[in-house]
Amino acid sequence: MDSITQAALGAAVGGAVLGRRLGRKAVLIGAVLGTLPDLDVVIDYGDAVANVTEHRGFSHSLFVLAGLAAALTLLSARFAPARDISPGRWATFFGLCLLTHPLLDALTTYGTQLLWPLELPPVAWPIVFIIDPLVTLPLLVGIGVALVTGNGQRAPARGLALAGTYLMLAFGAKQLVEHRLEPELAKRGLEAAPRLVQPTPFNSLLWRVTVVDGDDHHELLMGVLDGDTPPSVETFRRGAELEAEALASDRGARLDWFAGPFLRYETRVLEGRETLVATDLRLGFPGFHPFAFTLATREGGDWQPVAVSEQLPSPSKGNREALSRLAGRALSPQSALCTSEFVAAGWLREAPAGC
Repeated sequence: MDSITQAALGAAVGGAVLGRRLGRKAVLIGAVLGTLPDLDVVIDYGDAVANVTEHRGFSHSLFVLAGLAAALTLLSARFAPARDISPGRWATFFGLCLLTHPLLDALTTYGTQLLWPLELPPVAWPIVFIIDPLVTLPLLVGIGVALVTGNGQRAPARGLALAGTYLMLAFGAKQLVEHRLEPELAKRGLEAAPRLVQPTPFNSLLWRVTVVDGDDHHELLMGVLDGDTPPSVETFRRGAELEAEALASDRGARLDWFAGPFLRYETRVLEGRETLVATDLRLGFPGFHPFAFTLATREGGDWQPVAVSEQLPSPSKGNREALSRLAGRALSPQSALCTSEFVAAGWLREAPAGC
């Protein structure tokens, strides 16, 4: 999630656990602890692929954060002026303020390396977009009341309850969408194909479904309010003929570890050189994928890995229009919206009538 939400979550948790004893201090300390894991963004690994795939790594590890919580507990129990707070309460305070950060991040599409240093792919159970006001606002109101009144416990706890209720509703919405999705995939023989179901920006009413099918990937928009209206399926080329060359490079293999099969490959001419580019299809929206990386350049007929990968700028033209139309589509299945309208024509393989 975004840094404001994570700080608000830490503040609300801090207030709920120690607000009665520490008042505003519990909220403020919780905000700092809630932000702490995201400070890994200041680390430059010297390579665009490394910067993206190492983010939410060691600083989001449950092992690392649990160890940090234990150390802070020992220090507080020994040196904090508040002697009437038990070590168990300090452990609950530090543990929840720190560990809720990566757990919330794991509910987004990007994924989180919860078990670092184990070489396991990032964990992602996407039920919420990386920015969702209905998660953030209850937390902000709760901690705002706590800071104004000095009562650090009751309002943050209520904010947590409201935010948690919304996440449960989002989970239920995803289950509904997946239930409706199954027969659509069965019609196409795609029951076992890799799929990703995630909310569209800033809401949990409209969900984007991405299904990888060999050389192609399919895109569907499915709304909670769609009822029995069947979803439209748009099919795009994935550039799979370039996959072997991409995975032959260390950075391509790293991206495959990070994003699994949800990668698109293409060649672009950059600075006069034919360049192999990989795009993470999970993040953003068709036509507005923010993570595209250079992997190799063609030298004398062969692909040579780049010395340092670069992240290419994301298209932004029409972004506001797309968001506006997504909002309309979330509220009404009759609001026509084709993702292919925002994607370069050369990538479209098949579109339903009306697109």
